[in-house]
Amino acid sequence: MATVSIIYWSGTGNTEIMAEAIKEGVESTGIDVSIKLVDIATIDDVKDAKAVILGSPAMGDEVLADEMEDFVSQMEKEGIKNKIAGAFGSHGWGSGQWMRDFVKQLKKNGFNVIGGGLTIHLTPGDEEKEQCRNYGKQIAEKVK
Repeated sequence: MATVSIIYWSGTGNTEIMAEAIKEGVESTGIDVSIKLVDIATIDDVKDAKAVILGSPAMGDEVLADEMEDFVSQMEKEGIKNKIAGAFGSHGWGSGQWMRDFVKQLKKNGFNVIGGGLTIHLTPGDEEKEQCRNYGKQIAEKVK
């Protein structure tokens, strides 16, 4: 059973790069972590974890990818709440409104979201990967 579960969807690979760097950050604290694409993740991956970190790029008019939207709806239907959470994703345009909406939705559903979500413009470079690792560390520290 993972203490932190990272679940994400990536269209171009940018959000996947972020997910892997966040995983490295969690691992650096000694906390157990799992990472899965949203289409193979299950609700048990959320239920069994102390914290969940969800990732989705911005799609279209700054909305979540359908795959992640469906998973979040399933979490809501299952009544999962009172968990530490994080949110992250990449975008190619816009102001990050999809992430603000994502964080707001998670909070409304009863999650304790750390920070305002992490967004990266396009492909993460070394500096952005370090931001991702730090975000993973920040969330892992909350579950210790």
